[in-house]
Amino acid sequence: MSISKKILFASFCAIVFGAAAAADLSGVASVNVTSDTAAAAKDMALDEARRQIISDVLGQYAIPDQLEEVVKNSSSGVLTNLIATTSIDSEQQSNTTYSANISMTIDRNAARTWMTDNNIQNWLTDGNSGDSVVVQVAMTDKLAGWMELNQIARQEGIDLSTKYINGNQITIEIPAARRADFTIAVRESGWRYADQNGVLHIIK
Repeated sequence: MSISKKILFASFCAIVFGAAAAADLSGVASVNVTSDTAAAAKDMALDEARRQIISDVLGQYAIPDQLEEVVKNSSSGVLTNLIATTSIDSEQQSNTTYSANISMTIDRNAARTWMTDNNIQNWLTDGNSGDSVVVQVAMTDKLAGWMELNQIARQEGIDLSTKYINGNQITIEIPAARRADFTIAVRESGWRYADQNGVLHIIK
């Protein structure tokens, strides 16, 4: 890649990824619940959606097994305190059934405090410092992929901080200031990448 193209690509990444890093911790769950009454079904559906979204969204920033256990054992009231906003779409209900697409946004500070209080190892930032970026790495060949990734990081002078290893998936952190450089380097080495709620996912 020429220097001019590399600069343009880096600028593009900084704009796109900067906006994504500031994104809300949001998720959507499609639920369909049957109970004795429509009201009971709706309450159960909201609780189901809340637990699913908290697990899916915060699972990108915490050790999944620890998070899953605490979510399972937490009361609906406790988990409700982690939700900043809720919206409902495509709502349908009968006397005993409730279905909808439920969107929720998690309160970042409340989630960080809750995970810390429950001894859930996590790397959720406060959303303000911007010091580091979470990267989730998925590799078909773990050994070869991890060696290649470390070589790329050394060549670029980027520090990789390993947070969690689970099979062929590794969660790391990199300095936020080097995000564009890192993305360019892995892309040129044949890695695919995507961004979700400020988490960089790279796959090979």
